[in-house]
Amino acid sequence: MVKTLDITELRQLVEKLPEVAAAGSLLKKVDVLSVKGLQGSSRALFTTSLFNKNPDTYLYILNDAETAGYFYHDLTQIMGSQNILFFPSAYKRAAKYGQLDAANEILRTETLSRLQDDNNSLIIVSYPDALSEKTVSAEHLKEQTLTISVGEQVDATFVSEILDDYGFQFVDYVYEPGQYAQRGSILDVFSFSSEYPYRIDFFGDEVETIRNFDMESQLSKEKFDTIRIVPEFGRNSNKNSSLFSSLPSSSIIGIEDIRWIASRVESLNGDDLHIDINPNDVNYVKADLLTKEEFLTAIKPFRHIRFDTKMQDTPDAVINFNTSVQPLYHKNFDLLSESLRQYLDEGYTIYILSDSEKQQKRLFHIFEDRNDSIPFIPVNKTLHEGFTDETLKICCFTDHQIFDRFHKYSLKSDKTRSGKVALTLKEINQLQPGDYVVHMDHGIGRFSGLVRLPIGDKIQEVIKISYLNNDSVFVSIHALHKVSKYKGKEGESPKLNKLGSGAWERVKAKTKSKIKDIARDLIKLYAERQQEKGFAYSKDTYLQTELEASFMYEDTPDQVKATRDVKADMQSEQPMDRLICGDVGFGKTEIAIRAAFKAATDGKQTAVLVPTTVLATQHYHTFKDRLENFPVKVDYISRARSSKEQKKILNDLEEGKIDILIGTHRIVGKDVKFKDLGLLIIDEEQKFGVSTKEKLKQMKVNVDTLTMTATPIPRTLQFSLMGSRDLSTISTPPPNRYPIQTEVHVFDIEIIRDAINFELSRNGQVFIVNNRIQNIYEMQELIKREIPDVRIAVGHGQMDPKKLEGIISDFMNLEQDVLIATTIIESGIDMPNVNTIIVINSQNFGLSDLHQLRGRVGRSNRKAFCYLLAPPLYTLSADSRRRLQAIENFAELGSGLNIAMQDLDIRGAGNLLGAEQSGFIADLGYETYRKILTEAVQELRKDEFSDLYKEVLSEKAKENEYVQDVHVESDLELMFPVMYIPNDAERVAIYRELDNMETETEILDFTIRMEDRFGKLPQQARELIRIVRLRRLAKPLGIEKIVLKNGKMSLNLVSDIESPYYQSFAFGSLLNYVQEHPRNCKLREEGKKRSLLIGNVETVENAVTILEEISEKNNNY
Repeated sequence: MVKTLDITELRQLVEKLPEVAAAGSLLKKVDVLSVKGLQGSSRALFTTSLFNKNPDTYLYILNDAETAGYFYHDLTQIMGSQNILFFPSAYKRAAKYGQLDAANEILRTETLSRLQDDNNSLIIVSYPDALSEKTVSAEHLKEQTLTISVGEQVDATFVSEILDDYGFQFVDYVYEPGQYAQRGSILDVFSFSSEYPYRIDFFGDEVETIRNFDMESQLSKEKFDTIRIVPEFGRNSNKNSSLFSSLPSSSIIGIEDIRWIASRVESLNGDDLHIDINPNDVNYVKADLLTKEEFLTAIKPFRHIRFDTKMQDTPDAVINFNTSVQPLYHKNFDLLSESLRQYLDEGYTIYILSDSEKQQKRLFHIFEDRNDSIPFIPVNKTLHEGFTDETLKICCFTDHQIFDRFHKYSLKSDKTRSGKVALTLKEINQLQPGDYVVHMDHGIGRFSGLVRLPIGDKIQEVIKISYLNNDSVFVSIHALHKVSKYKGKEGESPKLNKLGSGAWERVKAKTKSKIKDIARDLIKLYAERQQEKGFAYSKDTYLQTELEASFMYEDTPDQVKATRDVKADMQSEQPMDRLICGDVGFGKTEIAIRAAFKAATDGKQTAVLVPTTVLATQHYHTFKDRLENFPVKVDYISRARSSKEQKKILNDLEEGKIDILIGTHRIVGKDVKFKDLGLLIIDEEQKFGVSTKEKLKQMKVNVDTLTMTATPIPRTLQFSLMGSRDLSTISTPPPNRYPIQTEVHVFDIEIIRDAINFELSRNGQVFIVNNRIQNIYEMQELIKREIPDVRIAVGHGQMDPKKLEGIISDFMNLEQDVLIATTIIESGIDMPNVNTIIVINSQNFGLSDLHQLRGRVGRSNRKAFCYLLAPPLYTLSADSRRRLQAIENFAELGSGLNIAMQDLDIRGAGNLLGAEQSGFIADLGYETYRKILTEAVQELRKDEFSDLYKEVLSEKAKENEYVQDVHVESDLELMFPVMYIPNDAERVAIYRELDNMETETEILDFTIRMEDRFGKLPQQARELIRIVRLRRLAKPLGIEKIVLKNGKMSLNLVSDIESPYYQSFAFGSLLNYVQEHPRNCKLREEGKKRSLLIGNVETVENAVTILEEISEKNNNY
C-alpha cells in the first residue's frame, strides 16, 4: 500500500485551481458571485481553499441543520476546528416547542463572543432556523462579559459576587453551563462561551493559574492566560438583534439556495408555539424570530457567494467548476474495479478517503485477492460525499460510500452534554443517607451518614450504619472496602439484618454451597470439551474479507475481538463453545453471519436456533440480505411454513443443498437430518426449555457452538467464572449509529400527531407502548380520530399467539403504519423501518425497561426519536423524575449500559447461573454475592479441580499470601477536612475510592487528581493517604492488624500458630528488626495471639518508614 496522504495536501491541490484564485479576486470587486458545478464535498474543499487565500469572516447558510452539520464536519476534517464555528438553533427540537438546549446555547454564545475580537478570520456555518432566532446585541454582550487574566489582582469573593449578579448558580460541583463552585483557593465556573468549564486558582488576591477541565473526571485539560466568562442569554429579554449585526461589514455570506432559505424563515414564523408557557416553568422559552423581510434585509449589505443551481436574480459574475458526484457502487466490486480502471485509463489519480486505516487496508486486500492491481492513494480523513474533478483529473472517493455505510457527523455540543450524564451516574453510585448498604461481616443495614467522633483530643470521621432494632455499627474510614451499596431488583427494598444473630453468616454459607454446585457442573463440562476433537476450519478467504468489509457499520474494537476469537476457535481442533453477550443493536447477529459464512466456505452446514417464529423470519431476512451476493443458500423452518414446504426443506437439507438453516425448536426434531453439520448458533439461550437444551447437548458434543444473549452478563461475573466458559462481550455501540433523540413531554395528542405525521412523511413506522390493556383500544380510536387515514394495529400478550404473530408480521411487511402494543415489543423483534417510539405513562417503567424499549428504534441509518410521555414532572416522585431525566440525557446507545447496569446485572447473573440465584442476590446484595462467587470458584479450583488449574495454582503458591486483609486502627486525625471537600456524599465516595486502592501508582495518581480538583492537600489528608501504603507493606509481612495509638504501633501477627508463616523469611525479617532495635520493640504472646509492639511511632509516616525497612530485609532474603 502507498503512503497515506494528509487531507491538507488535497486542499493545496484544489487551491491551485485557477477558479479558486478567480473567486478570490472577483469577491474584491463584485457583490454577488455565483459558483456552479461544485458537487459532493468539493464545496468544502473550495471553501477552505478560498479561506486560506483570502482570510476574512465567512458565514455559510445551508438549507437545514443536517446539511449544515455535515458541511461543518467536512470543514473541520480539512482545517481543524480552531477557526470554524457552528451556529445552531438554541432549541432542542423546533423553536415552536420552546425547549432550550444549553449545549447549543454555548455554541451560539461562543460565536458571538469570538466575533467581538478585531481582525477576525472565521468560518461560521449555520442554517435558517438558527439565524432567524434573535440574539443579544454586541454592545449588550460586551457589558455582560467578565474577562479574567493570569497575574491579575482580583479578589475571589468579588468574582463570585459578579457571577451571582450574572445569574450563575452556586453548586458543589460544576456540571452544566451557568454554574460555579468555590473550594478553598479554587473557583470553578462554566461560562456560556466555552465547551468546557474553567478552573481559576487564586494565590491570595492574585490569579495564579487558569485551566479548563473535563466535567466527567473533573480533571484539568489545558492552561489559559485570559478567559471570558459570559452568562446565559437564552432567557434574556434584551434579544433585539441578530447574528448579522455582529458580523464585520467586510464579511462574505455563502448561500446554498436563497429561495428555500427564505421560505423556511417564513414558515418558521407561521408556526405557533405549541405549549402554553407557564411563567413558573423555567424550561420553556418562547423564541423571538426575524421575519422573512427582516432576514433578507439583514443579509443584503454583505457580499454573497451563491451556490443556487437556478438563480432568479442575475449575479455580477459566475464561476463554473467541473465536478461530478461519486457513482453508486452498492458494494459491487466488479462494477467498482471496472469503473476505477476506466478513470485510470483517462489519466485520473484515485484518492480513497477514510478515517480508519483498517478500511483502507481492507480495500487494498480485496483488490489484491481479486488480482486487481488498482493503484489508489489513501487519504487520512474522510469527507461526507465523494466527487471527481475533471480539471484536476482527480477522483476523491469515500470508503463509506463504496461500502454503503452510514456516515455520522459530530458537533462540539456533544461534549457539553456529557457533564449531565456523568452527574447522573455519579448520583446513582454515591451513598446518600437512607440508602441500603451491605457490610461483609454484619449484613444489610441503612447508611446514616458521616459522623465525627472525638477520640482523645483529636477528631475522626466514621460512617454510621443502622441495623434492625436501631442497633448501629460505626465503620472506620479504613474499613470502607467492606461496605458496598446494596443493589437488588429495582423497587424492592431488602430486610435489615439483626446484629449478632448469626443469620447473615448462615445465608452466606448457604449461598456458597449452592454456587459451588453450579460452578462444579460448569467446570466439568469445560474439562470434557477440552478432551474432545472437532473439525478444524481453514483460514479466511477473500470472500470472507469482502463480506466483512461490506458491513454497514464500522466494526467496534469489541466486535473485531469477538470475530477474531470465534474464528480462532473454529480453526482450532477443539470444539468451540463461546457465549457472546451484547446490548440490543450491538451487532451480535453480524458475528453469527460471519461464522456461518466461514462454515459454508468449508462445506459445512450451520443450524441457527431461535426462540420464536417471528425471530426466525427476521433472522432469515437478515442472513439472506447480508449473503445475497455470495454463493450460499439460506432457508428457515418454523410453524409458519406449510408441511409441503417443510418436507422440501428437510430433503434439501439431507442432500446438503441448504448451507444455513434457521428455525425454532423444530430444528432439534427427530426428522431433521443434516448432511454435515459444522456449526450450531443459539440465539437467546435463556429462553429455551429444559427438553430443548437436553436435545441440544446431544447435538453439540463435537459441533462448534456459538451462543448469543442480549442480557449483558456482568463483567464482574465473567472474571469469577473464567475457565468455565469462553465469553466475548460487546459493550460498545457501533460508532456511526445515530444517537436516539429522546424527549420527555406531558401527554399531548398534538405531540403524538406531529410525531406520527413526521414519521409517515419519511415512509417510516411508529411504535406506541401502552402498558394497560384496558385502554389500549381507546388509544387506537383516539389516534384514528386525529389522523383519519393512518393504518393502526394493536398487539398485546393476552391475544391468541397465532393472531399476534400475524399482526407483527403484517407490521414487519409494512402493511400497517402504527403498532400500539404492551411491552411485548422489547423482546427482541428487530424492525429497521420503525424509527419513532412513543411510551405512554413512561414514569411507570424501570430504567432498564426504558432503555430496552428505546433500543428497538434507531436500528437503521435514519435519525430516531423516542418520546416519553408522563404527567407534569413536578407531580412525579423524585425517583421517577431522575429516571426520566437520566434516560433523556443518555441519548447515545450503549451509555444506557451504565444506568441499567444494576438491574441488568441481576438479570444476567440469574440467566447465567440459574434463576434461584436471583433470590440469593436479593438477600445478599449484588457486590457481596460477587465476592462470595469468586471465593467459591477459587476454593473449587484449589480443592476439587487442582489438576485442571495446576499452573495457576503453582504461581499463587509462590506469592505467599498469609493474610487476606489488614485492619488499621488509630487515634490520629486522618481525614479530608470539610473545608477541603465540602460535600458529604463526595467525601464518602472519595474515602471509598481511597480504601479500595492497592498499588503505588494508584496512590500517586489519586494524589495528583485531588490536588488538581481541590488544591493543596492538607496534612491530615496526606497522612490518610499513607494508610493505603502502610496496608500494602503489611500484607506480605503477615500482619493482620495494625494499631497506632498513644505514639506506639502494635502489629498483630497471623493468628494460626501452625501457619507456614512462622517458618518463612517474612517472619524472620521481623525478628531481625527486633534484634536490631531491642529497646524500641517488644514481642508479646497472649493465649494464641502474637503481636509486636514498636515505640516512638507518632505519625503514619513513621510507621511506613519502619515497615519499609523490614520489607527491604524480607526482599533481600
